[in-house]
Amino acid sequence: MARARRTSGFLRDFQEFAFKGNVIDLAIAVIIGTAFSRVITSFVEAVIMPLINPLIGVTGKELRTIAIGPGIVIGQFLGAIIDFLTIALILFVAIRALQKLKRQEDVPVESLTSDANVIAQERLTGALDRLSQTLESRNNQVL
Repeated sequence: MARARRTSGFLRDFQEFAFKGNVIDLAIAVIIGTAFSRVITSFVEAVIMPLINPLIGVTGKELRTIAIGPGIVIGQFLGAIIDFLTIALILFVAIRALQKLKRQEDVPVESLTSDANVIAQERLTGALDRLSQTLESRNNQVL
């Protein structure tokens, strides 16, 4: 019976963990990230690499197929670096654009406390409250 309670407790804890919003959001982000990575790899192979291949000076070879010695394909590593840099650049530009949009939305709301008279009144009210409390505490001590 104790084992059944432990199992049901474990399942309940796992269910709470698995269906929290953060875990589901993370799963969605991983799936979208994987798809985004495939799109970037395709973009690099189809658009960027045809522009870079003539610059590397190795005729008849693509960057991703360049090898140093037997079995060391340095081109795949360089292609992965280009993929990473492309993803980083796109994310940087997208996040920067979102930050600019957010800054435009966060227009400061002018509050009533910006008026000098209101600020002075609030300070005076606070000082009067503190003075009243001090006087009351002295009166209580004298009695």
